[in-house]
Order: sequence, then structure tokens, then C-alpha cells
Amino acid sequence: MAVAGALAIPGAALAASSVTINGFFKLSYASIKVSPRTTGKDTQDRVQDESSRIRFIVVEDLGGGLQAIGQVDWRVALDSGGDQTGGANWVGLRSKSWGEVTLGRHDLHYIYTEDQSYSRGGSLKMVNTSILGYAGGGGSGIANNSRTPNVVRWFSPNWKGFTAVVAYSTNPFGADENDIGSTSSKGSGWNISPQYNAKNWGIGYSYWKAKADAELTPTAGAVAICTAIGAPVGVPACAAIGQATIVTTAGTVAQTETRGDRVNAHYQWGGFRLGFVWDSSEIRNGLTGVKTSERDAWSIPVRYDWGKHSVFAHYSEADDDDMLVNGQAVTGNSGAKMFAVGYAYSLSKRTKVSLNYAKIKNDNFANYQLFSSSSAASANGGLGSGDAGVAAGQDPSQIAVTVTHSF
Repeated sequence: MAVAGALAIPGAALAASSVTINGFFKLSYASIKVSPRTTGKDTQDRVQDESSRIRFIVVEDLGGGLQAIGQVDWRVALDSGGDQTGGANWVGLRSKSWGEVTLGRHDLHYIYTEDQSYSRGGSLKMVNTSILGYAGGGGSGIANNSRTPNVVRWFSPNWKGFTAVVAYSTNPFGADENDIGSTSSKGSGWNISPQYNAKNWGIGYSYWKAKADAELTPTAGAVAICTAIGAPVGVPACAAIGQATIVTTAGTVAQTETRGDRVNAHYQWGGFRLGFVWDSSEIRNGLTGVKTSERDAWSIPVRYDWGKHSVFAHYSEADDDDMLVNGQAVTGNSGAKMFAVGYAYSLSKRTKVSLNYAKIKNDNFANYQLFSSSSAASANGGLGSGDAGVAAGQDPSQIAVTVTHSF
């Protein structure tokens, strides 16, 4: 109504630009199970939003083949009533000769999954990001598994099937920067992703490396320093010589460094599409450089379309993670396996109904979760529920009926 009202105003500024509104509404009725459970129920039914969204896209011709472009990706939680502009939001310039340069929040690295379950009408909770996007036994996301903030991104033109993304973030994990006054190194993030797509096949690579802005976090081990001699001594000794004391605290940097390398490929025969993804991810302590997580994962997604019907599935696996658990190195029993399958029927060009199932089998030290299933309504607008989170060794599963309407 607000947009319509603005357009009705004589001489409205919007008349100089092309404004497109699109998106989709998507909800599931799902049954979630977490097992084994030692106490309480292990199953719940819920109505869950599937990242419904309304996008406002602006394009203005500036002349000479140059355009001003922008997007606001507004996420609306149809079940809980929440909303936020938490999607891919950006503004920039586009040229046919040199591509796009945009600033804002962008989807980087984690999106190269070859899994088309979600786009074909399946639940977000069944996608292979559940496995590919996490390290540390499933507890730590790589590349946010969502939009990355504070980004400058260059997206190349399409050179006969070849495209490339080069993106830099001034702080990839925070809403704002925290460099001034910090004793730790400043945060930064890089994503470089060349992709090649031919008529019926494609292959690509994505490189991600990032560290967050971080302050020193005080820990135990405070010492008192006598200003007169500058030597660590006890407080009583400082008082005995009549000098003022400066109390300092030892500290550790909360900053972490993450890296991801991913190769993705697919081949298509008519309506059948076969994909493959290999991912290697690691996490390091930002202060010491010590590696705290390293794991490889892979996925084989498939899809088949005929008429109004679509079937989609994937098998994905995370190898054991070389990581630290409570300070102790763990080199086994920290992997996971995932299987998901779904069927969708198109009631029209815009409306789909699907039935889908997904399950993760965690090893004893792993806690991989169905993607966004344990995100409570207060956290992101209602994509899941907090009590659906899994502890190490527990296995989550979901069966859902999903309805999608695109516009």
C-alpha cells in the first residue's frame, strides 16, 4: 500500500527508476524428531516458515551502458509474524562490459551446493548445507551459512559461460567494525569464486578466508606491575615501596579465522541433473594460529523433472573432524551422514506442494543439525524452534509438507 501510494504522488521520484517486486511465500507443516533422548519427548509437530521473502529491486539507466542497481531482501515469517531486512541487501553499479560492483550484504561461498531441493519446492531443512556448511563437529558455521555483511563485491560479466565473484568484507561476522582501540588484528574476509556453466554441465570453485574483528577478552592471571621498576611483583610489595600499581589482565583473543575450499560440478541429461560437491573447511585460533578444526565433506545431489512433477534428493557426508573438544584432541567419531528426498507437484507456474524427508546420523562427538531447524522465532523470524537443537550424538530428522507460492 505504501509503494502504491508513493507511485500515485505526482512527480514521484520512483518514476525515474524501474522497481520490481518479487519473492515467494513458503510454509511447512513438519514433524521433527531428535533421538536418542534420555528425558522428555523426542518429537514435535510445528508450522514453520521456510524463509519467505519480498524483494524490492531497483534499476536505473544512467546512459552509456551504465546502470544503478539496488535490492532490499525483506524476510517475513508467516507463522510468527516476525519480519526483518535480513536478506541480501545491496546497492551499486552495473555495466555490460565490466560487470557489477555492489556494497552491502551478500550470499558468499556457502551457496555453491548444487542442491536444488529448496528451489524445487522442498523444505529449507532438507538442504545439504546442513553438512557442507559446518565444521567443528557440526557446531561452527563457515561463511556464516547466511549473508555476509560489510561486503564490496565484484561480479563479472558472463564471458561465454565463465563468471567470477571477488568479494571483500571489512568485518565478515559483525554488523559493524571494531578496529579502533583493539589490540588484535582487524577483521577481514575474502571470497573468490570462478564458475563455468555450459549448456548441460558446469564446474566451479570457491575460496573463503575470514577473520572477525575482536577485542582482548580478560581471563584469569591478573598481575600487578610496580610503575617504578616495571617488574611483575605482588601487590603488597608494590605498596611497601610506596609506588602506585597498575593492574593488568592476561587475555585471549576471541577472534577466529576460518577457511573454506569448495569444488562444485553438475551434469544434466534432459530433466535429470546430477551434482557433486567437495568441501574442505578449517578453523584456527586468531591469536595463536593453532588449528582447532579441520574436516572434509562431500555431497551428491540429484534432481529429475517431468511435466508438473519434480523429485530431488541428496546423500551427504562429513568426515571425522580433527578438532578440540574441551581442550582434548579428537580425531574420530566426529563425522555425520545425511540423506534427504522430496517430491513436488506444480499446481500452477507459481504454486507448488511438496512432501519431503531428511535425516542426519551423527557420530558420538558430532552435532550436525538440519539447516535452520533449531533457529528459534526470536532469533531469525521463525524458521524453527530452539528445542529442536541436537547435542553430540543425537540424530535429527524431519518429514514435512511444504507449500510455496512465488510472485
